[in-house]
Order: sequence, then structure tokens, then C-alpha cells
Amino acid sequence: MLGRFDRFQRRHAALAVPVAVLRKFGDDEGPNLTGLIAFRAFFSLFPLLLLLTTVLGYVLSGDPALRDEAFHSVLSRFPVVGEQLRAGNLEGNAVALALGIAGSLWAGFGVVLATERALDRVWAIPFHQRRNFLASRLRALLLLAVLGLLTLASTLLSGLAGGGVPLLGPFAGRLALSLALNLLLFAAVFALLGSRRPRPRQLLPGVLLAAGAWTVLQLVGGYFVAHEIKNATPAYGTFALVLGLLVWLQLGATLVVLCAELNVVRARGLWPRSLAGVELPADERVLAGLVRSQARDPDQRVDIDFDEEADDPHRAPRDGAAR
Repeated sequence: MLGRFDRFQRRHAALAVPVAVLRKFGDDEGPNLTGLIAFRAFFSLFPLLLLLTTVLGYVLSGDPALRDEAFHSVLSRFPVVGEQLRAGNLEGNAVALALGIAGSLWAGFGVVLATERALDRVWAIPFHQRRNFLASRLRALLLLAVLGLLTLASTLLSGLAGGGVPLLGPFAGRLALSLALNLLLFAAVFALLGSRRPRPRQLLPGVLLAAGAWTVLQLVGGYFVAHEIKNATPAYGTFALVLGLLVWLQLGATLVVLCAELNVVRARGLWPRSLAGVELPADERVLAGLVRSQARDPDQRVDIDFDEEADDPHRAPRDGAAR
């Protein structure tokens, strides 16, 4: 059955491209790449919580009505913030504010760098062609503000739409604006974060798919927060929020890497792929790219060859680029 499906998918691009994307995702050790991005993103939430707690302390100070409204909102389910709201001792602190800002920048910096390394791996960029230590960090610092603001704005709009909050116009308007922001976000991520800048048309499929799927993911997250966490008990609400965030961030990281893989597969013609091993030219080109990407010095030469299996008459001819 696997052999019949393999032969069928090779002849039909609608199946061959997704299969090639999944095969390359596995070849690039995609779960490790997405796990690192998700971990960095989850770690960044803690300084953000410190920053949120401090800002709320300043904003709610001396306003009992606003404090009561915040107490009955979903904020009361957030770790640390909810406990301080229920205890009524939430207040601003200049040192905590400074630490929250510095920690958020540092943690967000790690998310950007992890995403950059993942894109370099997906595009099989040799180590000696990647940005050096200083250049990658300066670029990450510059991009962090832009990407962070786009992500925050699109998530807020989709969250309001998913939660049914009558703010900023009708549902369709909020959703369209969020989708437009996500298109800008992923166009910037795929075009600017990697060490090599692909042509715009090479990025179009991944940008469109990522923006649409990310918008849906944000809608689901907004609905989950507004209708499930808000009505849960404090203990279960905290567990639901933390576990929900972990799943949400992992799905988001997986989405980014898979859409980047789609761009590479289509741009370099890395399909169809075989399900039975290294049998097709695309299989050899992918494996050759993985080996060449490990070159650490411009003068380092990497030669790759694949043994011909004389007893396999169905084996496709070896592609010259894989030698």
C-alpha cells in the first residue's frame, strides 16, 4: 500500500509538494527547530508578565472602578497578575519596570535568533555564509521592535475578534486588518531574518499560507481565552492558560518552519520525494544540501556522491548537482 501511494503521489503535485515539505521538515530535524523557537517564546512570557504587572500597578493605582473591572476580566487568570489583583496589592515599581523591559528585550532577542537559525537551516545556508556573531545580533535587535509590534497588533485584533469584543469596528473589519498585518509580519520574517534574501515570488506561497493559518490560530486562541479560561476556576484557569500557551506557541513555531520549508521546496524544485529512501533526484539534492550546509570555512570543499544500485532498474538517474 505504501508503494502504491508513493508512486501515486510522485505523479500528482497536489500530493507530491506536501509530502516533500514533510520529508524535508524531517530531514532538517524540524521538531528540534520548532521546539527551540517555542521554548524561547515561552521563556519570554515571564519578563512580559513582570512588565504587565508593573504597568497595571501604575494604571490601576487610585482607580477602584478600573481595578474591579480588571479583577473580573481574564487578567485574573494570569499567573502572578491574577494573584496580585485578587489580593488588591498590585502597585507600580520603577525597578520592576526596568527589569521587565530589559528582560522582555533580551528574551525576544532569543526568539528572533532562534528563528534566524531555523531559516538558515531550512535554506541549507553553509555556516561560513551565515551572518557572524555581531551582525546577526545587531540585525535581530533592529528587527525585534518591528516584528514584535506587528505580532502584538495582529494578535490583539484577532483575540478581540475571537472573543467577540465589540471594539474597533465589525468582526470582518478586525479580521481583515489582522490578516493584513500577518501578511506584513511573515513577509518580513521570511525575507529579512535569514542570512540569504530570497526573491519575493519565492516567498509568496509560504507568506500566504502562514498569514492565513496564523490568523486562524489567533482566532482560536482568542476564543479559548474569552470563553474557556475566563469562566474557569482560578486554579484550573491558570493550568489551562499555561498549557494552552505552550500548545499555541508550539503550533505557531511549527507553522513558521513548515511554511519556510514550502518556500524552499517550491523555489528549488525539491519534489517529488520518495517515501522508500533516496531514490529520486530531489532526495539527493536535499541530502547534498544538508551536508554542504555544514561547511565552516570558505576554502572548505565538500564533495558528495551516491552509490549506484545496479540491481534497481527503477532507480531514477542521479542528478549532477548531488555529486
